[in-house]
Amino acid sequence: MHVHHPSSAAVRALAFILAFALFAPHLLGAQTPATDTTRAPHADSASQRSDTAAHRLAPVTVTVAPAEQTAPVSAVHVSAAVIRQTPARNPYDLLRQTAGVEIHEQGQGPGFASDASLRGFSSDHATDLALWIDGVPVNEPVNGHSEGYNDWNVLFPGGVQDIDVIRGPTSALFGNFALAGVVNVRTLERMRGTEVTASGGSFGRAEAMVLTGFDHGARGGGVIGARFQREDGFRPNSGYDISQGHARVVHDLSTTTRIDGGVELYGGDWRSPGFLSEDEFTRGQYDVVSNPTDGGSKRRAQERVSLRVLDGNLLWRSTVYATQSRWQLFLTIPPAGGQFEGTGSQTEEIDDRDGYGATTALTLFHDRGDVTVGGESRWDDSHYHNWFSTARQRDSVQALVTGQQLSGALFVQSSTRLGERLRLDAGARLDALRTRSLPANDASASDTHGIFSPKVGAIYQMSSALSAFANVSRGFRSPDGIIMDPSLALITEWSSEGGVKLARGGVSASATLFRSDVSNEQTFNPVTLETTAGGASRRQGLELDWRIPLPAPRAIVAAFSGDWTFNDARYRSLTAVAEDGGGPAQVLDGLRVFNTSKYVGLSALDIGAASGRWLLRADAVFNGPYSPFDEPGVVLPGYGFLNLSGQLQVGRTELDAGIRNVFSRRYPEVVAGGLYSPGEPRMLRLTVRVRT
Repeated sequence: MHVHHPSSAAVRALAFILAFALFAPHLLGAQTPATDTTRAPHADSASQRSDTAAHRLAPVTVTVAPAEQTAPVSAVHVSAAVIRQTPARNPYDLLRQTAGVEIHEQGQGPGFASDASLRGFSSDHATDLALWIDGVPVNEPVNGHSEGYNDWNVLFPGGVQDIDVIRGPTSALFGNFALAGVVNVRTLERMRGTEVTASGGSFGRAEAMVLTGFDHGARGGGVIGARFQREDGFRPNSGYDISQGHARVVHDLSTTTRIDGGVELYGGDWRSPGFLSEDEFTRGQYDVVSNPTDGGSKRRAQERVSLRVLDGNLLWRSTVYATQSRWQLFLTIPPAGGQFEGTGSQTEEIDDRDGYGATTALTLFHDRGDVTVGGESRWDDSHYHNWFSTARQRDSVQALVTGQQLSGALFVQSSTRLGERLRLDAGARLDALRTRSLPANDASASDTHGIFSPKVGAIYQMSSALSAFANVSRGFRSPDGIIMDPSLALITEWSSEGGVKLARGGVSASATLFRSDVSNEQTFNPVTLETTAGGASRRQGLELDWRIPLPAPRAIVAAFSGDWTFNDARYRSLTAVAEDGGGPAQVLDGLRVFNTSKYVGLSALDIGAASGRWLLRADAVFNGPYSPFDEPGVVLPGYGFLNLSGQLQVGRTELDAGIRNVFSRRYPEVVAGGLYSPGEPRMLRLTVRVRT
């Protein structure tokens, strides 16, 4: 039963109204894309005028603007074409194969969020990465399973225009959970006609999607889609199904004002095979099932309305949004000495929540650049349950708590050209978070935390092709367990990077040295739910990325691309609780950060027809030696696997075929306390897409 107070609804509404009133007293603009992302060109001059002026914004100045080569940040851009042809099993795997993100899939169902890591941030359930879809944040604050729980399966793949992965806390527009960086998703604003997609593959995979839209020029445009996917899974008791809905509609109210609305709907049900012992994994005994009643379900919806006003050199944009989510999971973990889980008993967890938010920003364009000032506010109300259970029947309660968080921020971001060669980006955020914990059978507690996060970066054009850049920034995120103890201090980070970028004749490349120093470091075991905090760590390393056109006959285009991160992530000072809850503590000073690899890399070869009628792609994904959870000093061997895909256009029909993990390489996705979640063996996929 949820814990409610008689006046909680009124207090919540009043708090949200006051917070938004502070940051957006006039609500005149829209937090919408700086450039229109469409499959059909604009015909009206009003739309063209808006697009041209808005495009002057720097990529770190608008939440959903695309990254640029001329920005002093390290970022990877993933296009819609690459998204379509990649034989990925889910959005996590998609970013692993296209953007060099380190991924460790939990393997317990699609709504059981997996791990995504950048620059050595272990990011359990992707909590150190901020995910935004069209200006709406997806990370879940005050979550009892892990703070910032981040389920990427809400992404509607057919509706995605492109994705930017921004490394580090470099942008003043992203606050909580952007320690490692940001995954920034933009969806299609409009399209013409209808697209029907059917896909099938290994392990009983079947998928169907319908995407339709319209483009009426100045009168507006839109995209509406529905999708269903099911799979039996490569292990017994691992089947699942996913249903999704997506809609976005834009309309020009006048030559200066545009309204933009969007909805994302997602539901999934799954069964969980559980984890394997080291011996079972080594022998390839993937048919072991911990408990046939393990599994879960996830439901999420998010709605957004944005308004944008462009008048001369002023652009005002604002967004209001609402989110609703409920997930329930049953999971059995062998005894591992953790909190709530790891006892050998099945546990049931429920997170039931809703949230509201708003952003507003005013941008002034001037001869040498632009400056943006704005604010945001967010309210989240979550109800977390944790029970011991037997075959999905509750035995005893472990935790019943309501968590509430009201957050707000003021930010400023500017981009200025100083002469012909130098560009300076500077900004800052001032964040405040008020968290309240309401346990079912205990006194409530609340606390407030504030943090100031400056950002500064510069890029110098050494020649027409070569530039050097550097930036320093501060980032933060809420700590795990804040739903139970609001007094826990924020995790903070100082991050710096410097490098060079090359862009000439179709060649693009960059090399970046980075370092991050973290205070109030935590380590979290996703299997046992054991959290250790109060330490310090540092991440440092080198990132390389490139795209090089290759010599080819006149009718052929070819390119070689890659994205590699070499990383040294170590605890500077951290003492973890002993695994059995007693005995000597584990001193982690100088050891590698859990759940990270020494390097992660992606290399790809693309060959296609200049006409676009066909395309072949081969890419290889590599993970270096890996430091598993709760095994200090242990480093597991690295691994890699090859993926092949092809695309053929025949009239209005497109055929896509792909093979993931061609040689069926055996590898561990997650290792924790001697328990393994195995990676998927060879997977084949065939897709037919018809456009009308």
